[in-house]
Amino acid sequence: MNITKTNAMRILDKAKLEYEVLTYEHQGEAVDGLQVATKLHQQPQQVFKTLVLTSNTKHYYVFMVPVDCELDLKKCARCVNEKSLEMIHVKNLLSISGYIRGGCSPIGMKKAYPTVLHESALQFDKIYFSCGKIGIQIAMSPVSLLEFIYAKTMISIPFLSKRNLYVNKIIQRYLNSCICN
Repeated sequence: MNITKTNAMRILDKAKLEYEVLTYEHQGEAVDGLQVATKLHQQPQQVFKTLVLTSNTKHYYVFMVPVDCELDLKKCARCVNEKSLEMIHVKNLLSISGYIRGGCSPIGMKKAYPTVLHESALQFDKIYFSCGKIGIQIAMSPVSLLEFIYAKTMISIPFLSKRNLYVNKIIQRYLNSCICN
């Protein structure tokens, strides 16, 4: 099957990072993350969804968690030093991230938003996440992903009940300065 390169794939190619591309059947609409894991024949804990949240101060944050997890928004807000966070409306996802529901990738968003990756990712040699288009997933090393999205610091923070996340302060490529407080 011939796959048209997505922005995420072109960015990873340009950076000369190793990754695999996997595809799954869909009907043109977003597929539930657990169904994606099933279609890829992977554990749900190894397949990650990319969620974009906004604060009351209108800052945006990206959270990557296993598809079988739910976010605790209060704990998310505390870990990024915000009063509160909420999921952005689906209708705003394209204008904010450049991606649509079911095809949101942490790589190649319109801006480099602070990104939080669930620490469980580090127990795997590779994790799976959206390639920026419904029906296409990237498999790559979570360590390579963390390094590539310009992680400046990693802080272990209680995020979900009985789990921790690593908060990654993203360094803007061109300004070479931290965009997080």
